[in-house]
Amino acid sequence: MTSTAIAILNYNGEEYLKKFLPTLITNSNGFPIYVGDNASEDNSLQTLKTEFPTVLCVELESNYGYSEGYNRLIKHIKEDYIVLVNSDVEVTNNWLSPLIENLKKENVAAVQPKIKSYKNKKYFEYAGAAGGYVDKFGYPFCRGRLFDTLEIDAGQYDNETEISWASGACFAIQKSVFEEVGGFDGDFFAHMEEIDLCWRLKSLGYKIQYIPDSTVYHVGGGTLNYSSPFKTYLNYRNGLYMLLKNIPGSQLNRTIVIRVLLDWLSAGFNLLSGKWKLIIPIFKAHWHVLKHRTEFLSKRTNVEREDNFRKPYSIVWKYFFRRVRQFSDL
Repeated sequence: MTSTAIAILNYNGEEYLKKFLPTLITNSNGFPIYVGDNASEDNSLQTLKTEFPTVLCVELESNYGYSEGYNRLIKHIKEDYIVLVNSDVEVTNNWLSPLIENLKKENVAAVQPKIKSYKNKKYFEYAGAAGGYVDKFGYPFCRGRLFDTLEIDAGQYDNETEISWASGACFAIQKSVFEEVGGFDGDFFAHMEEIDLCWRLKSLGYKIQYIPDSTVYHVGGGTLNYSSPFKTYLNYRNGLYMLLKNIPGSQLNRTIVIRVLLDWLSAGFNLLSGKWKLIIPIFKAHWHVLKHRTEFLSKRTNVEREDNFRKPYSIVWKYFFRRVRQFSDL
């Protein structure tokens, strides 16, 4: 008999806990809810203890970020299936059962619900939408979201399908396979660690599935605003880090060189757009990767088998030069 737990990682998210935990508790099917607190400086812990006494609190001694924070939280969880939910996610009625039922299928390691925008519920949400993919140069995109263009959910992605990666905003995973691949890479800190995790899972032959019968709403930017320079730094650094870890050796050098050039093109676009504060983080990210490349390369495992994770085209080319704005037109 398999068991299920819900896991939330919190950092200074008191207001989100007050707003979204009641609905989550109501729709948790009686499963235990664990909240790992990343050394919050607000009143999150006091709120959890006084207003949500049924929630199991795990106090972390420092802010370990998303990746290592979840690694440490999950060590406290004994259940077989773990549903990771961001603190700024609103769940819906019957969101949980479809995820768990599909997670029981053969060779399925992780599943993602349909993720829509909390601020405008007609639209998909940036972080995950209807399932994620990665282009040949490591840029992530989603069914329902290409770069900053979000699609209206008109039922066009209501088919269950295999995807490349499940969004860290909300996904369910078998604890055994999470542990089999070593969990999240703590060096990511935050952003794209779920893509790296899914890349490693798929390289072992596991499947990642999108389940449209489950829907949640995500605020987004709850801990780091989308326009944050630090978020920009993490995205560009971790994008290169992920490629260094996972690209087959025969393709590595060419892919990295082109990716760096495309990142510089992005920096130029930010310059022309007046987004001054987002330029320096890109070059800081590249410098960090250059300094630590040996360390990153040492984590390469199981990468010489056939690469079936990336799409064979450039999403940058299709979006910015071919003007493709919908996933279905790729």
